[in-house]
Amino acid sequence: MEMENHRPGGGGGGGFTYMGRKFSDLSVNDSSSAFSDCNSDRSGEFPTASSEGRRLLLSCSSDNSDDLISHLVSLLDSSSSSDDQRKQAAMEIRLLSKNKPENRIKIAKAGAIKPLISLISSSDLQLQEYGVTAILNLSLCDENKDLIASSGAIKPLVRALKMGTPTAKENAACALLRLSQVEDNKVAIGRSGAIPLLVNLLETGGFRAKKDASTALYSLCSAKENKIRAVQSGIMKPLVELMADFGSNMVDKSAFVMSLLMSVPESKPAIVEEGGVPVLVEIVEAGTQRQKEMAVSILLQLCEESVVYRTMVAREGAIPPLVALSQAGTSRAKQKAEALIELLRQPRSISNGGRSSSQL
Repeated sequence: MEMENHRPGGGGGGGFTYMGRKFSDLSVNDSSSAFSDCNSDRSGEFPTASSEGRRLLLSCSSDNSDDLISHLVSLLDSSSSSDDQRKQAAMEIRLLSKNKPENRIKIAKAGAIKPLISLISSSDLQLQEYGVTAILNLSLCDENKDLIASSGAIKPLVRALKMGTPTAKENAACALLRLSQVEDNKVAIGRSGAIPLLVNLLETGGFRAKKDASTALYSLCSAKENKIRAVQSGIMKPLVELMADFGSNMVDKSAFVMSLLMSVPESKPAIVEEGGVPVLVEIVEAGTQRQKEMAVSILLQLCEESVVYRTMVAREGAIPPLVALSQAGTSRAKQKAEALIELLRQPRSISNGGRSSSQL
């Protein structure tokens, strides 16, 4: 998927002072290259229309697209239209909006959004899939996002995420991601039940579904209440599993999501319970430079206020690869590795006004 000028969500975690050094940014900022933003629907998802229909579409999609769009919207919105006519109209709207930004605006202005949302609520799974995919394409236009959300698309998209075909689920995740780029929609999407469904897609979906779910979760979890929902929905289990599999091509994405969640207290015991400590230590030892830095950032936040977690991390053999990273990593990675080494070597001391602590 093609990356647009979008960085979905903010960094994870706040900062703290240790041994006189201020760590105000414990996240890794270069998330843009790890996440490919959901783009328009992929080719090959729909049956090919008849050659006559295709000739009509191609002839009208440039100079006379306004008339074609009006006709297609009327087919979608007419009570006399059959399901087959609605499917054909939705498919052609999806094709018109796939690669032409100007058509996305025209289609929305022609009144297509509400009838397309109605398709998403259809019991006909193919009709639902066509509606989801067309809404995804329209959501790629910033001018359409508010209208799509205010027209009631969020709850039907969440239902499609739960009950739809595999393609509908993937495209619903992408559409929700696009809508979540409007800050006010993040909480609304979270409160509509999307987070557990995205966590499930991250755990059980195919590779494309995992990528789309992780990107949507990264965007949505810049809102604190969605972070809590994600942790409560069991997100640490699939994140740890994906990070443990270096061949998954999901290590970076999963680590960015995990790092984002570290600012809520519930995340730390969840990581430990799912076996995340040995996985993070292995990444410090064997990951790429960026993966090593992300793993150290997470471990640093995990250990900053917990003697128990520091002891656990040290017993997993973290100090030798941390020493190696402190000598050969990037400047940011070196700084974080040195700070974590200091924590692990002085497990009875934390920065808390000079007081010692053994809190979890």
